[in-house]
Amino acid sequence: MIIGIDASRTITGQRTGTEAYATFLLQALLPLAAAQNHQIRLYFNQPPSPDLFPKSPQIEHVIIPFPRLWTHLRLAAELHRRPPDLFFTPAHVIPFSYFGPSVATIHDLGYHHFPEAHPWRQLAYLRWSTRHNGRRARRVVADSEATKQDLIQLDGISADKIDVIYPGVDPTLQPVTDEDVVTAVLRKHNITPPYLLFLSTLQPRKNLERLIQAYAASNLPHQLVLAGKPGWLSDPILAEIANLQSPISQKIVLTGFVDETDKAALLSGATAVLYPSLYEGFGFPVLEAQACGTAVLTATTSSLPEVAGDAALLVDPLETAAITQGMQTLVHDETLRQTLVQKGLENVKRFNWEETAVQLLQTLEKDHLESS
Repeated sequence: MIIGIDASRTITGQRTGTEAYATFLLQALLPLAAAQNHQIRLYFNQPPSPDLFPKSPQIEHVIIPFPRLWTHLRLAAELHRRPPDLFFTPAHVIPFSYFGPSVATIHDLGYHHFPEAHPWRQLAYLRWSTRHNGRRARRVVADSEATKQDLIQLDGISADKIDVIYPGVDPTLQPVTDEDVVTAVLRKHNITPPYLLFLSTLQPRKNLERLIQAYAASNLPHQLVLAGKPGWLSDPILAEIANLQSPISQKIVLTGFVDETDKAALLSGATAVLYPSLYEGFGFPVLEAQACGTAVLTATTSSLPEVAGDAALLVDPLETAAITQGMQTLVHDETLRQTLVQKGLENVKRFNWEETAVQLLQTLEKDHLESS
């Protein structure tokens, strides 16, 4: 089988959740598919680094640069010129004019739950592209049972065509025990331990205004580190910090985007990771923290309990007082923290990219057989 894959999201400069998903998934999928004698065509809008996905007789790089509307014009033209047996998009959209057999991953339907968290152009595109993927694809891959239920209830996608396949965790993430390494990363970001950490894009859906309010009410000696690049509508989040009294506001550290090389040390050095997000299709930061041996506070909503298992302290993300109490509990109860750390290290074993790739290849092969 010739499998065409949109690999354009693997070569972005600052990698976030969907880009990480595409990269790690393809790194695990390509050798597996090649070993089973499938031919792979990876479509890029610019040349990838040579060590990202090594070429082989069974893995072809198709580089088709184009300034705008790459997916719906340039990629579509390539798919029509040399149609694969099956097209897969792990983190993007199926070209509008392409009607060949296809499989698409849909990561979340957060725009349904929090439309105000998106610019109107982005919201319109998300509404169209998610429904388009769900209806055009022969099969749909969902990151979680929560996302599957959203697809069924909110977009009317048949349950029979949705496969839930859990993503994995970055295999390089593990506890950093070298104190000198941790200290160097903390100095780089002007962090003074002890600290509580949020690590993700700063945007309304992450519930950061309540998190900041909860921290201000906690009377904890810890710094609150908000690590991540500012997203759309981050100004109210920054204003929430500015409106605090100076002794508290000065204990809140904004790092900006964190390099992948710093992430493990930053996670490992934290007393706890705080992730009371309002909605997540999967929730990578929860598993990243657990992989680094750090206790986690997260929300009772969407996919987060499903991903966290019994290895996190769950709170109602709409109740600021509950978030405050949760962070106080994690700081003061060392026994609970250590219990969550050990459970977290076990929990992350449920999520690995090799198993993700095995299940995805089964979905791709199943779709190919059904469409033949």
